[in-house]
Amino acid sequence: MGADSRTSTGSYVANRVSDKITPVHDRIFCCRSGSAADTQAVADIVKYYLNAHSIEIGRSPNVSTAANLFQELTYNNKDRLLASIIVGGYDDFNGGQVYALPLGGSLVQQDFAIGGSGSTYIYGYVDSNYKKGMSKDESILFVQNALSHAMARDGSSGGVIRLVIITKDGIEKKFVSGDKLPYMPQATN
Repeated sequence: MGADSRTSTGSYVANRVSDKITPVHDRIFCCRSGSAADTQAVADIVKYYLNAHSIEIGRSPNVSTAANLFQELTYNNKDRLLASIIVGGYDDFNGGQVYALPLGGSLVQQDFAIGGSGSTYIYGYVDSNYKKGMSKDESILFVQNALSHAMARDGSSGGVIRLVIITKDGIEKKFVSGDKLPYMPQATN
């Protein structure tokens, strides 16, 4: 999973280094876009339920359980929440999974998902560069390039790139500073 770090309120940048990738269980994360307050509240509720559920069943919950909890909360509150969520993770039953929950609370399992204001600028890029079965290094480069392109085109995106790599062995976090982005448009004189 990957995300830029800019949080804006209209034309005002409220936070240039926010972390939009939120853990909800050991190997399950969500990537948040929309209202920061709404998405953080929903993530906190899902985290609470997943922790209680894992104690109840004596093991880590499935990624689909987390996605369904997000869907239940966002769909049933679609008139009050501005929340678009991507849920990604790894469980022992189904391996790695990605679920997209766009505004309104529908739930779609996909090979990959993009969201947020910058996503509209990179649909062509991801469609032409995504390949099923990419290696870890290829996947990291794909996400970094996609985010970097979105950040270069979208006035509401920017800052740094945060990545979380989720596998059966655990999680790994990466950080790409704003001056090390793989793509930045060059100014013309």
